[in-house]
Amino acid sequence: MLYPLFKSIAFRKDPEWVHERTLHLLQKFSRPGKAFPLLGAVDDRPVECMGMRFRNPVGLAAGMDKNGACIEGFSSLGFGFLELGTVTPRPQPGNEKPRLFRLPEHEGIINRMGFNNEGVEALLKRVEASQTDAIVGINIGKNFDTPIERAEEDYIKGLKAVGGLADYVTVNISSPNTSNLRSLQEGDAFRSLLRNLVSTRDSLLEARGKALPLAVKIAPDLDDDQLNFIADELMASGVDAVVATNTTLDRSRVKGHPLAEEAGGLSGAPVREASTEIIRKLSARLQGQLPIIGVGGIDSAAAAREKLEAGATLLQVYSALIYKGPALIKEIVNGLEPTAQSSSAG
Repeated sequence: MLYPLFKSIAFRKDPEWVHERTLHLLQKFSRPGKAFPLLGAVDDRPVECMGMRFRNPVGLAAGMDKNGACIEGFSSLGFGFLELGTVTPRPQPGNEKPRLFRLPEHEGIINRMGFNNEGVEALLKRVEASQTDAIVGINIGKNFDTPIERAEEDYIKGLKAVGGLADYVTVNISSPNTSNLRSLQEGDAFRSLLRNLVSTRDSLLEARGKALPLAVKIAPDLDDDQLNFIADELMASGVDAVVATNTTLDRSRVKGHPLAEEAGGLSGAPVREASTEIIRKLSARLQGQLPIIGVGGIDSAAAAREKLEAGATLLQVYSALIYKGPALIKEIVNGLEPTAQSSSAG
């Protein structure tokens, strides 16, 4: 593959600029319904989850394509599903630059993007115009200037907006890059948010004409009591899945690196073990009542199997795609057992 050469050049340039240009080129050279040139077809590894049939269990994590600019492009890499966003009700620029940092020695990335996106209306236009047979989920968040006390309003606006087009919706309350957002994982705020989102989702079903699965994305930086509380509330709420996990604030795996103290969430290989441990504990608590979408440091078929064995039903990749290149998807999917993984939960 040519990716090592591309990477050697790209890693000399600003990460955010490279990201934007790569999405543009990937979309430009992709063809709807066809594998990206030189990659070849990805095997079918069908999975039943959240009432849907996924062509394989490996998806694109939110954050890579916030604005739906590369739907056909990512689909052509062989993903079983795509999660777009995080998108907010109104467009916003995100945090000040620089806000994206590579840690090649650790195959990690630190970002403090701050939900930079063009807003939900722009995303929906692209989703509506897209041509893909992959399942498309949309990840929703709150605008940075919406007070945390009114965050629920933004999530409900987002859910109502995307509910007509998304195959499923993920509620992002675990990004470390929006002030106080993670407090929504706690206590009455969490219960209220779940209750009102499920009620809103249910109100959309008649017009939609089919189910709208709802997932919640949680942080890796949770103690056992916090995790058990979240698991119990999720089971009681009527949501359909949990995404585990988001990026971490912990820097123990990259201690001593010149960029280790940059503010933001750390992803990639350094979060692999923490994410897997959260999945394992979550699976034990959920007892099969809800499926888990595992994300965090999945950079090989072995790492994918590790997440599945810990209790995940579906998987998502992000940082490893940057370090390993597009052939990673075929490597992971074709390296899994041909027997379909499935979950009747949700």
